[in-house]
Amino acid sequence: MPSHAEEDEPERPDDDESRNDAESPAAGDSGGGRSAGRAKKRHQQRKQRPFWKELPILIVVALVLAFLIQQFLARVYMIPSGSMEETLHGCPGCTPDRILVDKVTYDFTDPSPGDVVVFRGPDTWLEGEAPVETSDNGFVQFLQSIGSVFGLAPPDERDFVKRIIATGGQTVQCCDDQNRVLVDGKPLDEPYIHWEGSRTQADFGPVTVPQNSVWVMGDNRNNSSDSRYQGGGGERGAVPVDNIIGKARFIVLPPSRWGTVSDHNPQQPAEATALGAPAWQQGLPLGAGLVAAWPTVLAGRRIGGAARGAVGRRR
Repeated sequence: MPSHAEEDEPERPDDDESRNDAESPAAGDSGGGRSAGRAKKRHQQRKQRPFWKELPILIVVALVLAFLIQQFLARVYMIPSGSMEETLHGCPGCTPDRILVDKVTYDFTDPSPGDVVVFRGPDTWLEGEAPVETSDNGFVQFLQSIGSVFGLAPPDERDFVKRIIATGGQTVQCCDDQNRVLVDGKPLDEPYIHWEGSRTQADFGPVTVPQNSVWVMGDNRNNSSDSRYQGGGGERGAVPVDNIIGKARFIVLPPSRWGTVSDHNPQQPAEATALGAPAWQQGLPLGAGLVAAWPTVLAGRRIGGAARGAVGRRR
């Protein structure tokens, strides 16, 4: 008698459906099993996403964070000359220092004597200066502008780095019989001065610094074009506080030069310097910004994960 075993045998579900049914809470809930199987499959696909697919996202996030940090917290600048030797290197033949400039501090405090600052050259400093050379190629100009935003290329404005010697309302002049600069008639304590050639400073002043301005000079005292000479000297050499971009905090490159930038107040006697605010307090605004960056990254990851999950559920 012919066998009808194959016809009598019930149909077997395929392997995927069997596994989904086995994972379901109840054997009869086949719909729930299939949903759980699809969710597990999507989860495995997300875990197995190749790195090259994630790389563009990582690059975009990194650029956005770099832009925000450079615009609002801190920015890296290259030292273009030797006017701040030996505090900052920019001499011919040496590797120029790259410094991290804190752009937050002066939102809470006023610039002080001894601060090393980066500032935009005021109009009086730029009179007769040749314009910054730029390429005629539009695409190259675009790349240069993007590079300047992220600290990868020189900025398109005339920026300077000097040390604040006197602030608005103070009277500065040079020099007393010991070759020291005077502010309001008192000699300055300037251990950071670097001498090239003659150790004698050229006389100037007295000059009363306009309100909301600062008087700046280079540490390489006899090789610095600063408030003594720019704009013809006098009040025209002072720098408006609004032109200050930020305070130089750290030398970040080259690695052999890593360290903080001295902000010794020359108007305080050496023995009284300890009465000033500790360095860690002066760095609080920048530190707070850097600490806040990590939670921002974590929150971004969680939001991104939730968004991907929502998209997956709609599918």
